[in-house]
Amino acid sequence: MANNSYSGVKNSMVEANHDGEFGCTLNELRSLMELRGAEAIVKIGESYEDIKGLCNRLKTSPIDGLSGQPGDIEKRKTVFGQNLIPPKKPKTFLQLVWEALQDVTLIILEVAAIVSLGLSFYRPPDAERTHCGRAAGGVEDETESEAGWIEGAAILLSVVCVVLVTAFNDWSKEKQFRGLQSRIEQEQKFTVVRGGQVIQIPVAEIVVGDVAQVKYGDLLPADGVLIQSNDLKIDESSLTGESDHVKKTQEKDPMLLSGTHVMEGSGKMLVTAVGVNSQTGIIFTLLGTSEDDEEDEEEKKKEKEEKKKQRKNKQDAAVESRKKAKAQDGAAMEMQPLNSDEAEAEEKKKSSMSKKEKSVLQGKLTKLAVQIGKAGLVMSAITVIILVVLFVVDTFWIQNLPWVKECTPIYIQFFVKFFIIGVTVLVVAVPEGLPLAVTISLAYSVKKMMKDNNLVRHLDACETMGNATAICSDKTGTLTMNRMTVVQAFIAEKHYKKVPEPENIPSSILDMLILGIAVNCAYTTKIMPPEKEGGLPRQVGNKTECSLLGFSNDLKRDYQAIRNEIPEEKLYKVYTFNSVRKSMSTVLKMADGSYRMFSKGASEILLKKCYKILTANGESKVFRPRDRDDMVKKVIEPMASEGLRTICLAYRDFPVSEGEPDWDNENDILSGLTCLCVVGIEDPVRPEVPDAIRKCQRAGITVRMVTGDNINTARAIATKCGILLPGDDFLCLEGKEFNRRIRNEKGEIEQERIDKIWPKLRVLARSSPTDKHTLVKGIIDSTVLEKRQVVAVTGDGTNDGPALKKADVGFAMGIAGTDVAKEASDIILTDDNFSSIVKAVMWGRNVYDSISKFLQFQLTVNVVAVIVAFTGACITQDSPLKAVQMLWVNLIMDTFASLALATEPPTEALLLRKPYGRNKPLISRTMMKNILGQGVFQLITIFTLLFAGEKFFDIDSGRNAPLHAPPSEHYTIVFNTFVLMQLFNEINARKIHGERNVFEGIFNNLIFCSIVFGTFIIQFVIVQFGGKPFSCVALTIDQWLWCTFLGFGSLLWGQVISSIPTSRLKFLKTAGHGTQKEEIPDEELDELSDNDEIDHAERELRRGQILWFRGLNRIQTQMDVVSAFQSGTSFQGALRRQASNSSQQQHDIRVVNAFRSSISLYEGLEKPESRSSIHNFMTHPEFRIEDSEPHIPLIDDTDAEDDAPTKRNSASPRNTTPTPPSPTTVAPTTPVSPSPNQNNNAVESSNHLLPEGPKSGTLSAPGSPLHSLETSL
Repeated sequence: MANNSYSGVKNSMVEANHDGEFGCTLNELRSLMELRGAEAIVKIGESYEDIKGLCNRLKTSPIDGLSGQPGDIEKRKTVFGQNLIPPKKPKTFLQLVWEALQDVTLIILEVAAIVSLGLSFYRPPDAERTHCGRAAGGVEDETESEAGWIEGAAILLSVVCVVLVTAFNDWSKEKQFRGLQSRIEQEQKFTVVRGGQVIQIPVAEIVVGDVAQVKYGDLLPADGVLIQSNDLKIDESSLTGESDHVKKTQEKDPMLLSGTHVMEGSGKMLVTAVGVNSQTGIIFTLLGTSEDDEEDEEEKKKEKEEKKKQRKNKQDAAVESRKKAKAQDGAAMEMQPLNSDEAEAEEKKKSSMSKKEKSVLQGKLTKLAVQIGKAGLVMSAITVIILVVLFVVDTFWIQNLPWVKECTPIYIQFFVKFFIIGVTVLVVAVPEGLPLAVTISLAYSVKKMMKDNNLVRHLDACETMGNATAICSDKTGTLTMNRMTVVQAFIAEKHYKKVPEPENIPSSILDMLILGIAVNCAYTTKIMPPEKEGGLPRQVGNKTECSLLGFSNDLKRDYQAIRNEIPEEKLYKVYTFNSVRKSMSTVLKMADGSYRMFSKGASEILLKKCYKILTANGESKVFRPRDRDDMVKKVIEPMASEGLRTICLAYRDFPVSEGEPDWDNENDILSGLTCLCVVGIEDPVRPEVPDAIRKCQRAGITVRMVTGDNINTARAIATKCGILLPGDDFLCLEGKEFNRRIRNEKGEIEQERIDKIWPKLRVLARSSPTDKHTLVKGIIDSTVLEKRQVVAVTGDGTNDGPALKKADVGFAMGIAGTDVAKEASDIILTDDNFSSIVKAVMWGRNVYDSISKFLQFQLTVNVVAVIVAFTGACITQDSPLKAVQMLWVNLIMDTFASLALATEPPTEALLLRKPYGRNKPLISRTMMKNILGQGVFQLITIFTLLFAGEKFFDIDSGRNAPLHAPPSEHYTIVFNTFVLMQLFNEINARKIHGERNVFEGIFNNLIFCSIVFGTFIIQFVIVQFGGKPFSCVALTIDQWLWCTFLGFGSLLWGQVISSIPTSRLKFLKTAGHGTQKEEIPDEELDELSDNDEIDHAERELRRGQILWFRGLNRIQTQMDVVSAFQSGTSFQGALRRQASNSSQQQHDIRVVNAFRSSISLYEGLEKPESRSSIHNFMTHPEFRIEDSEPHIPLIDDTDAEDDAPTKRNSASPRNTTPTPPSPTTVAPTTPVSPSPNQNNNAVESSNHLLPEGPKSGTLSAPGSPLHSLETSL
């Protein structure tokens, strides 16, 4: 244990001095937290007697917590570390520069520039010059030849500019993202007790010795030991991979670990390890996510292995023997620093760090960029070839010159010049600005969305939101204000329409009621005095409970006095609220030894368990089912139809004579209740919600309300919000009815049945989290409409996790939301307000439009520049636009334009159109019309200037100039006009839907204005003072005016284009579709599923290889089949001969199945979840939803844990063939052999397509080409 301290050198120095102050060291606490269950209790008993002993050693009180004095807190931080996991060091600016330099086109340019530089310093003897042909001789005087190096230097300089700009962009993006992450972390607060006061502090401030309150929905921020608990259940899947909820008690298992989720109950814990010393920290350190020394890490790993070995020894010998067998490989033990799940998670973490997030939009863009790049490559190659051929033909054939040795350098110089021209064409053709534009646009939107109360956790969510077609919203807190107040009550057989006076209620009932409210609401919930004079009292904690506490205040009673009398420790047992129980109960032990239980919960559920009710004189009378139906009609339905939530309060006495009840048998305990009262709680609709919902409906987004409330309440609120309009035939269903309608006789969910319901469903009431998940999944998987639905979901509870993850965009509530919900979400609504979702839709659509604007601009420049360079080079043997000029144009159109067009602010007009849908091409036909129209105008202008410009302006022609000729006015005018046309066209590009007024709102975007003016000024400087490096000559004012006039022409021409209706131009095609799943061949999908994300660029480049492999496979299979038929045996015989004898029948089954089931193996693969987040590895609790899918018996159940949400619909019919499990299926870690010759993975291939829960994102892909034998069959 001695070298166990991983706190780095810094802390070990300090440790020696401080050991005396606290009764235990960092090492002791760390080794304590490694233990679980009984071992831990024994260890605490041996070392500290009990938990109180541990508290004393840590100088803290289990009831009042730490004193909270700054000195004490600092000391604890020094000794035991801070609750921070140091982040990985960000890439330095130099690293980013180095990455930017890896760009292929830039490398080619650099090489060309260096060669050009070298050659320009070579001076051939002058005398021979005349023999080297027409092109070589000419006007060149001494000063000119000395300026030869300028071109090379200028190219290098412009490369440096491009690299710096790219690196700076990456750097600022990284910085923004880190800022965002740290903001998310700062927002995370946790409740601790300090100096007897319950306060909320940022997670990073928690220190060892703090007493923290844990409750349902928390993500534990540090390790600790339980001091007191009520019905506490923890989901430890993020650490252990076991998805069962672990029950924690002081007697059996008091160890709470960081990174785990509280799924039920509440309690207090003593913090014993924070930051890098907590369990999460240790794993993060092993993953190398935090910065630290290598040796330290190695030492750590070995340690951990030792510990694991020791622990495994104790646990069981069977595992040990298997381990020994493995250890003989030597490597096997080395490879397991964490247990297998953690190792898997480690792999996943690594892959997700290397792969940046790619969204649908980025996918479409990458694909488009690759296609354009290919075209550019072809063009530039042709340009070079033509130039070289023309030169050679002209010099050696027409002029009939011999190749003279002295002339070689001159010829080489020509070839280098041609090569540079070719490269420049390529540079202009490759739109490297595309990815930049997306990044800028998304980063800008995310930053601005913060102001609109949207905290975006995953960049791509922002753009997905623009395509949303459906929003499934919670009611409480999102549509309503989440400020609950009791407004009606039914007490002592009387229905009060407003809160009754305390005098009107029998005192015995009143006392019982107030006691029940005080103890049966979580002690973390309280009503605080208002912040401002005359304001409303502040509600802290669960809002429904706040309304009850407020009710007790309205009855002029003080609940706090009762709580002081009965502190939380004295409660005998608590059944906390969860989505299954739909009620909460607290048991008190009375002075005479009897027990009294108070319950509160949804009225229709609790009333079914009541058999008595209190009457006006305080007696109880029998409450029959008939009375209950009566009460539902006369009390509950009228309350619900006014939009009130109804809550029933009841109690039950357990007399001494019956002895101690069996507390674990909940059904018995929670029956035979006596009804105290029913209250109606109002939660007013947020004033801005009806308007927001109208906007959504206008924008083609359907809003559905999914709530746990009573159907009448839900219907009333939905009508107030405008989700239900009077006279519409829409469905409002309860969860039970919904389930009855979507399940067949066997109880399985059928997609066809969901399809009949969801288009009309507007309100789903009394729904469980499972129903919410089923609905979201049903809408997403539905094929009723031609466009796939894009669904956004809001959620705040832990139980909403699965639905939030399943949805295309999950919104979590920033105020009311639990940590689990926030972790599963993509965007956090910091004000819990529905109208913020509408803002997110606006921003999402804006991102899409910004990219389209940029594309429209960029492609026009690309087309024109490439064609000009190409034809100019072919006709005049020299590109009219020089390399340096091209690079400047490239800088304008890539970097500056992406900045200018990607930062357009959104307008309300974006909400007036329907969503685009996922498959909408980036370049619509209208945009294509604009691009081609502007292209034609610019080409005509440029070519007119090029071939007739010298007559028009009365200047010397710049065509056919010799090698080092000085720059000409003619070509300067061409260059200047070209740039000015781009500038004016940039204004045209602001509108992409064919609007007439391109100036609308132009001054709202300062960035745009400043960039356009800035570019103009720089252009002026380049032309007037650029001289030789830019191949420019200063122009007169007349020439400038002409250039500007021609440039301005593109604005006028834009108006002409927009007058032509797009519908007339049938020949226009759209471009820039994303790669659809269907287009990807199966084998490839299989390999891609490894990478979590379809990389479009790679796909384009790999398609060739794959087709080649596939061809080979087909031929191979055909040969086998032919030979099989020739030899007279059956088709299966041939296959059987190929397979090894050990698994003949399994192979047959696979072949037969392949024929029998037309369903492809890959059907179940869904949208790739490539979402990396700081907590990614820790905090995706394995949500269990048992009833959402029938469990089809698989070959071996080790692979398919019951994680329906991740399994999706991948259980294809072939999985159901019962075959004996083959040897390989025992350990899921064994690699599947892809070759059909050792064919013991008969049904494995389909089995492995089921992810083993959210952890194993990687599916095993039979990668070998032979694998397609099965697929092609």
